[in-house]
Amino acid sequence: MAEKPLSSPPATSGPATSGPSAPVPSTPVARAERFVWLTARVLEQRRFAYHFLRGGADPVETALLAHLNEDGGYGHALEPDLRGPVSQPLHTAHALRVLDSIGRCGGLRVERICRYLTEVSTHEGALPAIHSSQRGYPSAPFVPVVDAPPAALLATGPVVGLLHRNQVWHAWLFRATEFCWAAVEALDKTHPYEVQAAVAFLDGAPDRARAEAAADRLGRLVREQGLAVLDPDRPEDHPVADGYAPGEHHFPHDYARVPDSLAAHWFTEEEMARSLDRLAADQEEDGGWPIRWRAWAPGSALEWRPIVTVEALRTLRAHGRPID
Repeated sequence: MAEKPLSSPPATSGPATSGPSAPVPSTPVARAERFVWLTARVLEQRRFAYHFLRGGADPVETALLAHLNEDGGYGHALEPDLRGPVSQPLHTAHALRVLDSIGRCGGLRVERICRYLTEVSTHEGALPAIHSSQRGYPSAPFVPVVDAPPAALLATGPVVGLLHRNQVWHAWLFRATEFCWAAVEALDKTHPYEVQAAVAFLDGAPDRARAEAAADRLGRLVREQGLAVLDPDRPEDHPVADGYAPGEHHFPHDYARVPDSLAAHWFTEEEMARSLDRLAADQEEDGGWPIRWRAWAPGSALEWRPIVTVEALRTLRAHGRPID
């Protein structure tokens, strides 16, 4: 049976009818729309509709509520690499990103989240990458469960930067912010995911002069250590780190998701243009974008791809690339 192509109309209209004269989806959004309806969880379907089909924010938040636990944290595999019902910092950080993207990162909902973050933070005010309550539930091998998880910039930086950017104030944030400053300014030998976390913190940090100075130093490290593929035609010039999947490279757009990110200053216009060309070209035949990290379970890989697809389209649009 022939596949039924979808158009890219407003959220209130349905897919295009099938038949000999039905148009084949051609724009990135139209191709992605079919992929999302075919594969995505309700949350990503609602997010896609909000960002690209003029859908509302309320349905996104309603879908997100399915992952909320009584302790104020989020669980139930919201972050697909951690399975099971228990709240985790990574799930909760994911929830905050969703709320931020729909303009709902404030009020009582975020106050409750901050209470949860306070309870699971270390004595330094930092968040562990994974809380020991995950023990007994499936999780990706690259996020091992330990009894006394260490403080992690990877988990803390994006949360703290996002809360500052939304002008959220909470007692926990003071300690967490100091942890992030110390961790970012101590970075020496690092890796791409840690750099992304540092950028997420610096882009929201209130002390802009300090953030710009720290980002300047971090950008030099990225280039010196070859942590960004500057020529997408020659990824072999940048061997991936131990433990990474083959081809798990990072490109300028992975650090500078929006043009006003401090990381955008690390790259020339030509380097960023090539990076965005690569991102656009990565859209696959089914309309979705691939994941580049190691796929450890079929379900998690399937759930990640719509998330990555929504973010790829948002990045391209933020940088002024045509997607409609």
